[in-house]
Amino acid sequence: MAHYIIAEISIADREEYALYEAGFMAIFSRYQGTMLAVEEQPELLEGEWPHSRTVLVEFPNREQALAWYQSEDYQALASHRKRASNGNLVLIKGL
Repeated sequence: MAHYIIAEISIADREEYALYEAGFMAIFSRYQGTMLAVEEQPELLEGEWPHSRTVLVEFPNREQALAWYQSEDYQALASHRKRASNGNLVLIKGL
């Protein structure tokens, strides 16, 4: 069953965040991930959305999603994202 990761990110340091972006796809593609959306200005329909970037990615299953997220390579790369931004990431299963 497909699983999705939704990330809401507020970027404070674009230069540091660019280091994260530069290495992202090389690691991400190893885990059969599909980039579905990256949006800097989502259309707000209700509530508040204070984040500067929203990302939606798909994996074929929960195991691949967690293998990617928990991998040493991704966690090393994610240190750039964590220094440059704050945000929320959730894993949800598809229907």
